[in-house]
Amino acid sequence: MKHFKTIILIVLVVIITFLSFSIYQIENERRILKEDLIELSKVKYGLFNIDEWKKILATIITKKVDELNFTNENRKQMKEKISSFLYKIIDDFEARYNKEKSRTLKGMFERSFTSFFGAFNTIRKDVPQFTDQIIAFLNDKQNRKAVRGYIIEKLNEYADNTFDKIDYTTVNTILARHQYTTRDEAITGLVSRIDDLDLRSKPYKISILIIALTAIVWVFISKAFSKSQYVLLILISLLLLVTGLLLPMIEIDARISSMSFTLLGETISFKDQVLYYKSKSILEVVSLMLLQSRIDVLIVGVLVLIFSVLFPVLKQMASVLFVYNNHARTSKIVRFMVFKTGKWSMADVMVIAIFMSYIGFSGIITEQLKQIQSMTNSLEILTTNKSSLLTGFFFFTAFAIFSLSISQKIDLQFNTSKV
Repeated sequence: MKHFKTIILIVLVVIITFLSFSIYQIENERRILKEDLIELSKVKYGLFNIDEWKKILATIITKKVDELNFTNENRKQMKEKISSFLYKIIDDFEARYNKEKSRTLKGMFERSFTSFFGAFNTIRKDVPQFTDQIIAFLNDKQNRKAVRGYIIEKLNEYADNTFDKIDYTTVNTILARHQYTTRDEAITGLVSRIDDLDLRSKPYKISILIIALTAIVWVFISKAFSKSQYVLLILISLLLLVTGLLLPMIEIDARISSMSFTLLGETISFKDQVLYYKSKSILEVVSLMLLQSRIDVLIVGVLVLIFSVLFPVLKQMASVLFVYNNHARTSKIVRFMVFKTGKWSMADVMVIAIFMSYIGFSGIITEQLKQIQSMTNSLEILTTNKSSLLTGFFFFTAFAIFSLSISQKIDLQFNTSKV
């Protein structure tokens, strides 16, 4: 039975090593694709991108100009609008002309001459003819094309002179790396590839979860383990710890799922506009904190490093020493590391903090976006919080529980007294 346990544990170590390595490889590949996908989906390339707005407005202008078709039903109405507009222009011009010419004697003479011969009245009589010519001009397809081109040209000129240009260097690099031609094509392709990776990793994750839970239960119900078996158990916990430290624990992804409104009678919509995204592992968070110049952030980074990395590793090393060395069992330092550091590892605090961030972040983003939506009834915003707990979180949690169960079993088997 003793050797059977050892063989089972060796098999578990091999299986968990294989599963952990496979998951780590897949998750790294997924992470690269996800970061590229997030970059392409950022709001600066969509809702806040002047080039996108130029395309949208150009499409609307093209449609509106092409829709100009003066039939018998709307010709009279359009003719009245154009005539009214021309009359107003003539009236305004006449008023400015008379005001300008009233300043000098020569100007007053010219104004009297113009009034005597009724120059402006003559122009007004020709308004119906001008109106027919304008309508005929707009009905011509070639002229419509020229008008459309002129409007779009002026629109682009205004936009270029008013707004900053978007730097597409990163986008072009991503497109070249994944061999896509357009941003929309790249987004669709990357989403599909990420989904495929999720399907590939799912059996591995389920398997390792079942194995970890089974091992924890086995440790609790078993009467005793040999020294070599404890080493194998500790090795399993280390595998879970290392994987948990290397893989991201939480993914904070806030975005506008759908935003639509009406412009010039046309519906404009933007989808999946990323507002904020972060995904970090414990080691990456520690690294970032330690590189900060602020002393408070540096202190937090050191504490996270001590309680979430150094203590767990030292605890496993001390456990091996405790099992193999009778003298070490009387050492207060070793006993503290084996039986007390679990209470100092802050695993429970970290789990609670991650859950609070995960749950609370959704509410914050949703409430802020609701304020934007409430500003106008014509704006429809559907927000989404795609934040999720990642594989690293579950590996680290499994390690914390498994490590505590091993310590408890060592305490019971070797009949230790509390410090």
